[in-house]
Amino acid sequence: MRAELVLDCRNQHGEGVFWNPLDQRVWWTDIEGRALFSYDPATGRHSKRTLAQRVCCFAPRSAGGFVVAYADRVVLLDPVSDEETLVCEFEPENPETRLNDGRTDRAGRLIVGGMNEVSGAADSSVISVGTDLSVVRLIDGVSCANSTCFSADGRTMFFADTPDREIVAYDYDPLTGTVSNRRVHASFRDEPGLPDGSCVDAEGGVWNAEWEGHRVVRVAPSGEIDRVIDVPVWKPTCCAFGGPELDTLFITTSRLMSDEQALQDEPASGGLFAARPGVCGVLDAPFNG
Repeated sequence: MRAELVLDCRNQHGEGVFWNPLDQRVWWTDIEGRALFSYDPATGRHSKRTLAQRVCCFAPRSAGGFVVAYADRVVLLDPVSDEETLVCEFEPENPETRLNDGRTDRAGRLIVGGMNEVSGAADSSVISVGTDLSVVRLIDGVSCANSTCFSADGRTMFFADTPDREIVAYDYDPLTGTVSNRRVHASFRDEPGLPDGSCVDAEGGVWNAEWEGHRVVRVAPSGEIDRVIDVPVWKPTCCAFGGPELDTLFITTSRLMSDEQALQDEPASGGLFAARPGVCGVLDAPFNG
């Protein structure tokens, strides 16, 4: 199976893609381009909203607007008035870390993790932003948080610290938002790329974008990779099911750290791609804070 280009947006670093059922659009962020994008698959129309800060991930808010994880803080954003409400700062004591990958759990909390973008040290964390806007640290000792997503019943959280080349699973308590019983779900030791952003399908599979791997793979409930989608650019970053039936897998990509020759060879790098993998996804909950 091969992904096809649907929007030649040439993001510097596309990430954080999700489907918003309220407006029937795919949304994602260009972190280094400091912009939010949306795409309507029914019409092919798209929008771009330039921001002053890097948005690392975001999600629609049930009360309206978005919850936004900037590099150094989490805020509630009203996109009409541009008014922001600070929820928390992220690791202000460590100038080398920033927020990175995140998704909402089935109860509407935002689970978002950080990375050390200077040294790569495992000194960042994963936090949970509750529906009451309380903030709890879930995981410590993180180098580059990725792949955060939740099983359909909300009782398993999947996660990757990308340099470890594995996706792990935690037992997740939907009532308390706590994790336990960490175990390896899938090894990427023999894969061409590193585990980046993930989402789940309705049959229990975890779909993962392989950074520098030219592909998106499906990890079956058994932990084995059982399907591959070829992506015609080097750096897939994140994926999410969308469309009215949640049967299209949308894939963001990056041009980050690609030299001139690589971009000449793959000029669609940074574009939005899509494939129809023959399985449907599970809709993310809005942020309920």
